[in-house]
Amino acid sequence: MAFVAKKNAGPTYESIAREINAGVFKPVYFLMGEESYYIDRLADLLVLKALRPEERDFNLITLYGADVVIDNVLDAAKGFPMGAPRLVVLVKEAQNIKDYERLEYYLKQPQASTILVFCYKNGTIDRRKKGIALLGKVGVLFESKRLYDSQLPSFINAYLASKQRKIEPAALQLLIEYVGADLNRMAAELDKLCLSSPSTALSISVASVAAIIGVSKEYNLYELQDALAQKDVLKAYKIEKYFDGNPKEFPIQRTLPTLFRFFSNLMLAYYSMDKTESGIASWVGVSDWQFRKTYAVAMRNYRAEKVMRIVAEIRRTDARSKGVGSTTISSGELMKELLSFILY
Repeated sequence: MAFVAKKNAGPTYESIAREINAGVFKPVYFLMGEESYYIDRLADLLVLKALRPEERDFNLITLYGADVVIDNVLDAAKGFPMGAPRLVVLVKEAQNIKDYERLEYYLKQPQASTILVFCYKNGTIDRRKKGIALLGKVGVLFESKRLYDSQLPSFINAYLASKQRKIEPAALQLLIEYVGADLNRMAAELDKLCLSSPSTALSISVASVAAIIGVSKEYNLYELQDALAQKDVLKAYKIEKYFDGNPKEFPIQRTLPTLFRFFSNLMLAYYSMDKTESGIASWVGVSDWQFRKTYAVAMRNYRAEKVMRIVAEIRRTDARSKGVGSTTISSGELMKELLSFILY
């Protein structure tokens, strides 16, 4: 279920997980990147497959980067298992450790019975550091990248397919709008949806998503986007009024990125070389269903030049909402001005 960029020539989540599930272990795993979901999944899988439950008390050593230095980690890795074939040394918060150059000496002759796992989150290690190049040869150097918005539907569908579930296209879009690209949170919400929806249900519905993740039954960002695509002036202003009355649930800082993403994608749609429906949808990075429902409608209602000016106006509104140029106008007034610019 990992959808990493193709330009990343390193090992993928799937390839690493396949080897672990087959009982093929490397002496060192360096799991790093901005997306913690895959780092956590691989670390958990290594512990699950490398040690039986009764072996973990004496053969699973968990260290935290804020509390140790690299020499502490290497000393632990040089130990021997007790009553088990392997010792697993799991280093959490590994981004707090310095002097990774010293890892080179261990990598030249790693302990055969030890699986050393580094969980390095919220960034990547400098691959130019001495010794880091050895990681990919001796063990596994994996970068967990954040998914693009266009990759989220594939992640959700694959995750649900693993649980023999499906989701309605509209429900999927609503889920993305409200949860975003935080995969740990997304997986938790999907688990809740699977537990709460009857196993006999053909697909998870919009109503289920709204009920489980707390989406307002009145209006939501997804409906505002559709209203603007359709140039439904009355509905757009009704939604804006509702948002203005519920600033904690619908702050302008949450609304503007959604509108910016939509109109930026709409701008791209005009420049697709393939003018077929599926061609434009692929170019923009949305599903055919989403293109038909929203983008195709918007393309009939807005000219490319207008969309370009809308994108610029959303940027300007975002800056003003953060105090640039004006600190007195309310968020509600800013949104009304923006909607007026978009719709007229």
